[in-house]
Amino acid sequence: MNLFDTQSRQVRELQPLDGESYRFYCCGPTVYGPAHIGNFRTFVLHDVFRRTLEAGGMKTLHVRNITDVDDKTIRDSIAAGKSLKEFTDFWLEKFHADCTALNCQTPHIEPSAVEHIPHQVAMIEQLIEKGHAYASDDGSVYFRVASYPEYGKLSHLDTRELELGKTQNQRADSDEYEKDSVADFVLWKARKDEDGDNYWESPWGQGRPGWHLECSAMIKEYLGENFDLHSGGVDLVFPHHENEIAQSKCSCGGDFAAHWFHITHLMVDGGKMSKSLGNLYTLTDLEEKGYSAAEVRYVLISGHYRKQLNFTLDSLHAAREALQKLAKGAAALAESAGSNQPEETNDFALFQPAWDALNKDLNTPAALGHIFTGLKQAQKLDGQQAASQLAAFNKLINALGLALPEIEEEAAADVPADIRELAEQRYQAKVNKNWGDADRLRDELAALGWIIKDAPDGYELEQK
Repeated sequence: MNLFDTQSRQVRELQPLDGESYRFYCCGPTVYGPAHIGNFRTFVLHDVFRRTLEAGGMKTLHVRNITDVDDKTIRDSIAAGKSLKEFTDFWLEKFHADCTALNCQTPHIEPSAVEHIPHQVAMIEQLIEKGHAYASDDGSVYFRVASYPEYGKLSHLDTRELELGKTQNQRADSDEYEKDSVADFVLWKARKDEDGDNYWESPWGQGRPGWHLECSAMIKEYLGENFDLHSGGVDLVFPHHENEIAQSKCSCGGDFAAHWFHITHLMVDGGKMSKSLGNLYTLTDLEEKGYSAAEVRYVLISGHYRKQLNFTLDSLHAAREALQKLAKGAAALAESAGSNQPEETNDFALFQPAWDALNKDLNTPAALGHIFTGLKQAQKLDGQQAASQLAAFNKLINALGLALPEIEEEAAADVPADIRELAEQRYQAKVNKNWGDADRLRDELAALGWIIKDAPDGYELEQK
């Protein structure tokens, strides 16, 4: 597989450092409420990434953390009148249930921040000993950004901006702070009255770790100083992942992550998700509106991970139709295969373009489009040939983690509004000679089972 690397800004081939197993870490949820579909775009694409590696024959070691202590979990657990553990366990159970519904595989290791506080304390002690951290008068401990000259390399921050931040000797006490703030960041937060009973003992007094530290400590514990890949949403590049690199390299050396894989934001109805706009959808919200988790997953993988994806309720209708087409195509192919039972295959044949798309920077929309094309061509086959192509189809569907539905009665198909809107956007991009956007939108339409054909006075749409 080849994948874009955030740090080098290049698409690079993935090879396990130890030659045996591809070891990767994904930043997991903060369990203080239900995860929304923007969160799940990241987790679902992590799942497709892992499934594709494994479908290609590579062993994996998938580590994903649970943030069960930070500003939000403490604040909201106290407001709910519950202990931190009772509160976070409830939301962790909900997160796991949503992951199961969305057909996401369980990580091989899923450590929690609270379980690893001794590991975090030990890392802080190393950083102080090596001159990279210092205790303040109130008992908090901060990382000294100026002590690490390579700070900003991942996020490609401007050198002048970094120098300004260092000379001003700012301090960031909050777990999450402004994205353009370059500051000495907190490693250990001294106990405050508003923390209630949520504190632990340390050499610097009672308190708790800062949010950024947990990932560094758990990566060291389970993946060591050098590992293959680190991933999360694009919003974590700075400051979270930048801080992780600084902490880890300064405390225990090593090269840390060999590759950085970040997933771009999800848009909803053309804008940002917001509680005030009523579009901060959770899986439960969408299921209550009559949509299935499989349809939600389909929409979340229908756009390229490096491009913003616009999520709408209309797109869920299009996903329902697309899943029905896949189910019907698979049933027809199985009928053509007859008694020939499909076996595991590496010969994708008609589906080779789909497999190639997945392995070329995890291009899920292109892969989906090629699956529809392959299915249409495969209907001409029978016997062993049909069985072989059914095996290839099933391997791709498994790599995408799609659960095909029961086949429904055929209904007259109008062009959904969401499909028409995508087609209009693609047409305008073509008129404006914005070929990159035109190709991307064509792939998204193909992923939803529609072909757009250029005509002298516009375009035509037809179902695959």
